Amino acid sequence: MIDRIKYLNEILGNLDLRMQIIKDEMIAIKEKYGDERKTDIIYASEDLNPEDFYADEEVVITISHLGYIKRTALTEFRAQNRGGVGSKGSTTREEDFIEHMFVATMHNTLLLFTKNGKCFWLKVYEIPEGSRASKGRAMQNLINIEPDDEVRAYMNVISLKDEEYLDNSYIVMCTQNGVFKKTRLREYSRPRKNGVNAINVREGDLLLTANIIEDKPDEPVANVMIGARNGKVIRFVHDAVRPIGSTATGVKGITLEKGDQVIGMIIVKENQEILVVSENGYGKRSSIDDYRITNRGGKGVKTINVTEKTGKLIDISAVTDNDHLMIINKSGITIRLAVEDLRVMGRATQGVRLINLKDDDSIASVAKIENGALEDKEELTDTDNEEINVEEKPDQESSESKESE
Repeated sequence: MIDRIKYLNEILGNLDLRMQIIKDEMIAIKEKYGDERKTDIIYASEDLNPEDFYADEEVVITISHLGYIKRTALTEFRAQNRGGVGSKGSTTREEDFIEHMFVATMHNTLLLFTKNGKCFWLKVYEIPEGSRASKGRAMQNLINIEPDDEVRAYMNVISLKDEEYLDNSYIVMCTQNGVFKKTRLREYSRPRKNGVNAINVREGDLLLTANIIEDKPDEPVANVMIGARNGKVIRFVHDAVRPIGSTATGVKGITLEKGDQVIGMIIVKENQEILVVSENGYGKRSSIDDYRITNRGGKGVKTINVTEKTGKLIDISAVTDNDHLMIINKSGITIRLAVEDLRVMGRATQGVRLINLKDDDSIASVAKIENGALEDKEELTDTDNEEINVEEKPDQESSESKESE
């Protein structure tokens, strides 16, 4: 034992001896276990797919009028009997409100179109998650958009890998000067971080809106309607326009009078009606059958009798009884109106007064809320409908003159 203690003390006091012992032990381990490596370390060239980290679950996408977006778990909402989702639930700014709410899955893609004609991609799982009460995040912070640009349209795309879906779906766009463009969805199936040019916007023009059309054998061909500020609307089937490349300018969708401009484009279905609103607070709801189908590029037909009293046309929407309208005045007042409160009337009338405007106030913008009537009724009383005044009888109808194309 004394010899053992003496040897250990010698190890502690002699550095060379310690290093020699370590060397001898390492050589012994090498001789015993030093066979060839049984595993290979190689460079992994495959890219990681972020989709693999997210289950393809259903979520609710909420977009506000001022462009705030978020996704929320579907389980936080009360499902409605039409398959939509109808619980209000977002804390927005006083002048903001929820404009779009739809169900998507985590692997879906949102296409975003800006006024300068660019298209951006945003995967649903890239949208910030938020609770029903949260405001969301500004879309400008999620995509590489230029400072002078802004998002004008967004649409949910089910898949960018389904060949049949890509070939049978089309993106239709319309500019403020009446240029119409139709492109296959396939042209936008390869996402790029900095976006791509969706339409060549000429100087003095801007992209006003965009929609997606999916051709289905068991459904009628979709109709396109373009409305102009002076009260004219043209209706044509989208099949009348051939699809062109993503970098092209487009064709004439409607012939505008001098000083006129397009205020909106809609895709209409058989069960919908047309609702138009003028800047002085007048509006009306008309049957789609009142608008004959013509070739694109014509002057269209009168949709509202524009007078000094009504003001110019400011919005056109395809609606059903379940929809609501959010009307924003230039004074900052926002009110809500149920579409079912408006009866259907002829397209060439001047309509009825939707709201009472004070002094020199006028309507700044109008937004349709799909399935708005399915939301909780208690949330809409006493506040949103407070200033709505819908007249029971329409103003004197003007004689309906035939408008040439």
